[in-house]
Amino acid sequence: MANLAIIPARGGSKRIPRKNIKPFLGKPIIAYSIESALKSNLFDEVMVSTDDEEIAKTARDYGAKVPFLRSNDNANDFAILADVVEEVIANYSEKNQSFENICCILPTAPFVTSSKIAEAYTKLTKDDFDSVFPVLEFSFPIQRSLKIADNKIGMVWSKYLNSRSQDLEPRYHDSGQFYWLKTTSFNNNKKLLTDNSGAIVISELHAQDIDTETDWKLAEIKYKLMLNDQKNNL
Repeated sequence: MANLAIIPARGGSKRIPRKNIKPFLGKPIIAYSIESALKSNLFDEVMVSTDDEEIAKTARDYGAKVPFLRSNDNANDFAILADVVEEVIANYSEKNQSFENICCILPTAPFVTSSKIAEAYTKLTKDDFDSVFPVLEFSFPIQRSLKIADNKIGMVWSKYLNSRSQDLEPRYHDSGQFYWLKTTSFNNNKKLLTDNSGAIVISELHAQDIDTETDWKLAEIKYKLMLNDQKNNL
């Protein structure tokens, strides 16, 4: 069963300059995604989709392939992840290469592990999903969320005003780490999330959005805590 890992890493980054190769606890942050993909032994090829020669060199240094550079159309601020995946599939098709499954691993996801990649892959294949990705439970019930309108604060859903938190159904959000996709399903839908998608639930300690310098510092703290937990459980 042919599997491809795609790590999308364009050169432009407004809020954190050179974000995809910025050092994270001693090595470029993209290295964590590459190393986890390689360690999983699930992929026939681990590639980085980039428009940037420096990122391409860094990717190759850590064992990934960069068989072609990303087009300008998919390297701007408006390109979405599905566009990048579609372009990669098309480029491999021109080389007469195809893959049954694809795992799109984000380049700023140091918490991704080979075991989580494998767990999601098992769910994809065993349960016959179109896609599978890791999610987190919201730390506070979103049913009790508030809004500010006309300078006044109030409930978004007033019917939950007197509901106990423990009585409300859990809700989840995307961890922003990786997405397993069945290539045929993706080609038909051009979506990462379909009506036939599954998920694995991960701990809040094992994820962090990294959009600002503060996020970056929090991610490094969390990563150290995660390593300490792993050592204590040995």
